[in-house]
Amino acid sequence: MTVFFHYSVHGSANVYLVGNDATREALIIDPAAFTIGLLDFIEGKGYAVKAVLVTHNHAHHVDGLRTLLRIYDAEVYSSNATLGEIPCRMVQDAEEFTVCGIDVKALSVPGHSADSIVYLFDRLLFTGDVLHAGLIGKTMSQYGNRLLKEQLVKKILSLSDDCMVLPGHGPPSTIGAEKLYNLGWKKTRSELNRDHYDLFI
Repeated sequence: MTVFFHYSVHGSANVYLVGNDATREALIIDPAAFTIGLLDFIEGKGYAVKAVLVTHNHAHHVDGLRTLLRIYDAEVYSSNATLGEIPCRMVQDAEEFTVCGIDVKALSVPGHSADSIVYLFDRLLFTGDVLHAGLIGKTMSQYGNRLLKEQLVKKILSLSDDCMVLPGHGPPSTIGAEKLYNLGWKKTRSELNRDHYDLFI
């Protein structure tokens, strides 16, 4: 298995190509934009794209999907039944499956969006927008922020420290580094206020 990184100027997003070197099949994670440059790279490596894994349905992670599917006969994996008019193979929390000869585990991590899901390939974790180097995903409410933190602690921080974090934006990291340095673990003002209130109950 070989992982390639492609930077998309559309949304400053990361697109990942994961190739099976034995079968020459490949999958793409979050096709933010499908450009000539990306196509040339795939064809130059001799891969056939057979699958697309989508972490969540935000435009700057899926806008290249329609173009990709005009070129390759690929199955789309998502926590949604459809993305626009595109049918998907729905994946559930903690589901394990094999795609392009590669074992994958899906983990639902809502908070940034209701449909956010991350994909674990052995010790490689593709996190979409739920976890970045030094930050957790943006949320629309305090409830969403609390839910995201709870899910990250429960499902992600329990992974081995040497597990590589490959986010939807920004540089890679590791679980160990995120445990130590991620600013998202700092308590919000409402959490600090709640702690203060709880002292006097």
